[in-house]
Amino acid sequence: MANIENAYMQCERVIKHHSKTFYKAFSLLPEKKKKAVWAVYAFCRIVDDIVDEGSSPQKELALFEEDFHLFLSGTIPQGEYHFMWLALHDVSIHYNLQKDAFLDMITGQRMDLVKTRYNTTDEVLTYSYHVASSVGLMLLPILAPQKIEALREGAISLGLGMQLTNILRDIGDDLGRNRIYLPKELMDYYQYSEEDLRRGLVNSSFVKIWEHLANEAELHYQKALKTMNEYPLSSRTPVKASALFYGEILTKIRKKQYKVFNEKQYVSNEEKTIILSKISG
Repeated sequence: MANIENAYMQCERVIKHHSKTFYKAFSLLPEKKKKAVWAVYAFCRIVDDIVDEGSSPQKELALFEEDFHLFLSGTIPQGEYHFMWLALHDVSIHYNLQKDAFLDMITGQRMDLVKTRYNTTDEVLTYSYHVASSVGLMLLPILAPQKIEALREGAISLGLGMQLTNILRDIGDDLGRNRIYLPKELMDYYQYSEEDLRRGLVNSSFVKIWEHLANEAELHYQKALKTMNEYPLSSRTPVKASALFYGEILTKIRKKQYKVFNEKQYVSNEEKTIILSKISG
């Protein structure tokens, strides 16, 4: 038991360090659900870091996927990520985890190893489904075990909105990794070149592209928010908070005149507290 508790604590440290937004929102969950979310988040963060930070990401991702299939067969993998597998095994005892959602996440991370440019918005949405909507589908058995099918489309939309927000916030960081998620069809339509992007040019064309995708994200948030009453009371506020926290990032970027090349815009802890008070109020 002590080993499992320690594993959950390590998972919590991962989310606390890497995503203050998710940590703030999901800390509102009851203890059992909260720890389960930490374990799922650790899985997602580890596979993401393998792709972004790994010294040999193709090989490391393949080994991680092998470990996942080992995990599915009932064996807890050893090695660097043993704590996460141990915690996730405990989660799987209490919740009916959807293995396809975990495999979709691995597939999405593999996309980043082979694809650095996107031609259409639909391609970006397909990618976003794999790396973000999959997270919502992983979490549904924990957050709303009796409503998985009823909430599926809303969870997918919430993931799409969040990933589009990530893309719009992280344009500069992604350029540093030679990744461009702004669809070429939009860049062509609004007459904005890859050279303009590399120069960090914020002009009317850039704003139109950014707002086009931001509006798409906001439509997905609206769709997701319509489903919130389907969640059990214990999960409703955390999920709604995560949606509103993320949506506020878009507002923050607008207020900062679309400074996304050399600055990363965040919603402050104080701003999150105000949003939470409005939800609970």
